[in-house]
Amino acid sequence: MQNENKVPKKNPLSLQIDVSKFEPATDAEKAQQEVMSESTTFFKDGMRKLMKNPLAVFSIIVLVVVILTATVGPMIVPYGYEEMIQVNGRRDKTAKNLKPFEWSKNEQRFIEDGGELFPHILGTDEQCRDYFVRILYGTRVSLLIGFFAAILVLIIGLIYGSVSGYLGGRVDLIMMRIVDIIYSLPDTLMVILLSVVLKEVLEPKIANTPLAKVGVNMISLFIVFGLLYWVGMARLVRGQILSIKENEYILAARAIGAKPGRIIRKHIIPNCLSVIIISTALQIPSAIFTESFLSFVGLGVQAPMPSLGSLANAARSGLMSYPHKLVFPAVMICLIVLAFNLLGDGLRDAFDPKLRR
Repeated sequence: MQNENKVPKKNPLSLQIDVSKFEPATDAEKAQQEVMSESTTFFKDGMRKLMKNPLAVFSIIVLVVVILTATVGPMIVPYGYEEMIQVNGRRDKTAKNLKPFEWSKNEQRFIEDGGELFPHILGTDEQCRDYFVRILYGTRVSLLIGFFAAILVLIIGLIYGSVSGYLGGRVDLIMMRIVDIIYSLPDTLMVILLSVVLKEVLEPKIANTPLAKVGVNMISLFIVFGLLYWVGMARLVRGQILSIKENEYILAARAIGAKPGRIIRKHIIPNCLSVIIISTALQIPSAIFTESFLSFVGLGVQAPMPSLGSLANAARSGLMSYPHKLVFPAVMICLIVLAFNLLGDGLRDAFDPKLRR
């Protein structure tokens, strides 16, 4: 009978290995294994690089604070952007050009009698309206115009540049000459001309509609954005497509019978995302600054709807006596434009393959 307590046989290979010669892996050797990290998408990789840029992160925080303040602020402050200050249900004509956190005479009497009022954080204007609320509404209007203009430019420029770059040849030649003609038109002059023409045509038609608050000047501004400002986006997209459409995967898509629309949508546009994202982000501050400039010269939002440019223009008359009324909208314009420009630079560094180290 065989013995059940058999001695386990040793592996012949273990007899040939000297364990004393093995050492723990160094940090450099461990770092080499990071090459085999989990896969990621182009967008996730770009966002990861963006979050490592301190200026871009700071710009995002500033923009989030500004947007939240402009959105939530008017819900908290009990004043309207076009309403005069009221005390005991009556208009307070003494609440004119108040300084920040200053009370009018009637408000002081009301508070002394035990009443409670919300403070005028930034004072009031010459028509006894709360200036903080008007700044918030002006910021909201400027941001909406910037985002709307950027989306409008993105859609028109993306479609036009894609068609021109993909078709090429004589079609591309004709379409680019149209772009050159549009690019040579002065935008400020076009806004003035459209405002004069559309005022006679549209003003009677929009008198009793929500567009009346926006005004003919802003409608003409949107038309100018749709007519003129997309040419830069179209040129960038066309240049990218001219280089991308010669790649092998585009030729393979054509060989299997894919239609041009599907090739542009599925294969070409995703490879132009870096240029599209960067150009769109930089278009927002450009539109905001253009709107603020036109409102400053009287071609922007129609009163009483405020914008940052119109508030700065209204503050010029009392610049020596009430300089804070010009400082607040000017600082808000600079803050928004600077934050978007820094964010655009961060997006360019994160998503542009040519700038990656």
